[in-house]
Amino acid sequence: MIDSSLRWVDDRLGIAKGGRTFLDKIFPDHWSFMLGEIALYSFLVLLGTGVFLSLYYIPSAHEIVYHGSYLPLQGQKVSEAYASSVGLSFDVKSGLLMRQAHHWAADIFLGAIAVHMARVFFTGAFRKPRELNWIVGVSMLLLGIVNGFLGYSLPDDLVSGTGIRITYSIVESIPLVGSYLGFFLFGGNYPGNGIIIPRFFLLHVLIVPALIIGLLAAHLGLLVKQKHTQFKGRGKTEHNVVGSPMFPTFMAKTTGFLFMTTAVTFILAGFAQINPIWQFGQYEPFQISYAVQPDWYMGWLDGALRIMPSWEFVGWGHTIPLEVLLPAVIFPGIIFNIFFAWPFIEARHTGDLAYHNLLDRPRDRPKRTGAGAMMLMLMFMVFSASSTDVLANFFQIRLNSVLWFFRIAVPVIPVITYFLTVKICEEMAGAEGIGKRKPPNLVHRSATGEFSTVPTEARPGDGHEELEAVPVPTFIDMVPADLATGPGIRRVMR
Repeated sequence: MIDSSLRWVDDRLGIAKGGRTFLDKIFPDHWSFMLGEIALYSFLVLLGTGVFLSLYYIPSAHEIVYHGSYLPLQGQKVSEAYASSVGLSFDVKSGLLMRQAHHWAADIFLGAIAVHMARVFFTGAFRKPRELNWIVGVSMLLLGIVNGFLGYSLPDDLVSGTGIRITYSIVESIPLVGSYLGFFLFGGNYPGNGIIIPRFFLLHVLIVPALIIGLLAAHLGLLVKQKHTQFKGRGKTEHNVVGSPMFPTFMAKTTGFLFMTTAVTFILAGFAQINPIWQFGQYEPFQISYAVQPDWYMGWLDGALRIMPSWEFVGWGHTIPLEVLLPAVIFPGIIFNIFFAWPFIEARHTGDLAYHNLLDRPRDRPKRTGAGAMMLMLMFMVFSASSTDVLANFFQIRLNSVLWFFRIAVPVIPVITYFLTVKICEEMAGAEGIGKRKPPNLVHRSATGEFSTVPTEARPGDGHEELEAVPVPTFIDMVPADLATGPGIRRVMR
């Protein structure tokens, strides 16, 4: 009966041929290709836990008197959004577990995207013909950051309320149109008429996730169409893919990875506290909590705002608060525009317009690797600046001294990082100084497992004649030849 039912469907939809092609798709075996899987599966956890939370959360700023299980709040006036969030934590079975799993999954989702895109960048996987997929990935990262901010703004606690207040100031700092945009978004001057939380809720649970799902579908579709990139190795060319087929090898691997990602997320949710809103209290515009920073993916913006001097421009009847506009509008705008345009910037700079399916070693592209290291260091420095008050208190240093340290370190240290990274890459590639390339070194592995670098120009009599200079073997290189062509072990897609 099952066979006849499937044949009936296939006779009308013709899915068997496409399904067979999909199940035979080859996936490279390198571990770094699983970074994207972490992002995908944490997103699935986000969707599942988000549905659970939406059944109990009330997106309303209307004030009520709290009468829940958390005794310190008994009899206090709080918003329905805050009361329902605290109720989720104390009055709903598994509510706190689901809240924390949702929050941890958001942090893991954005972290996995960031690490995955770093792998793509440093290995050159964004080059032709995959520029569009790179743009899709950057768009997902941007939307993920926006949706993460919207999500932790919904409980209406002291931390999230402060973030909403900062958001209003950022919108208001935009020249000419800022005050109009803020008035439109909040329904009036801050704090508005209570519509911002319902609007954020609608964006968070419906509009932005729909956009992310659409981009995710486009990303996977392009991946199937263009096939995987792969690291250089024996039998790997620009015209094939060497690895494991979708069924059964990769399907078993990725299903296990789904369970592992979900398990780790819920283990964190059960044992590692995150965002204890009952400790922060209801948001009040005149209060602020000490030693509280936003989630890591917003820390870089918070740090940039903290270290910016109190500059403003006054002219032609307008006041432009540069202390907000530059770090919170101009700076992230420049960063993400560089991200979007990088494949085209590099292609124009190098003149490389060829198709690329084989990946680079980061050491073989010193300038690209240096640029990536410089950007990572810049993000790390402004992220660290989001803890200026904690650092000042911990080291017993004046807060102003910590601010000036970061004001100097943020522009200087990334530049030093660039030149240091380029130098290291050049040395690893067998160069004498930056820009003076020589034939690359090879890596020799002794019988005891020790690695050593052997110059390619080594000649008998110079101490290297007893060494056999061979590249470091990959997993597929170590598969015996008689097994390499066996089913499920190694396949080549022409």
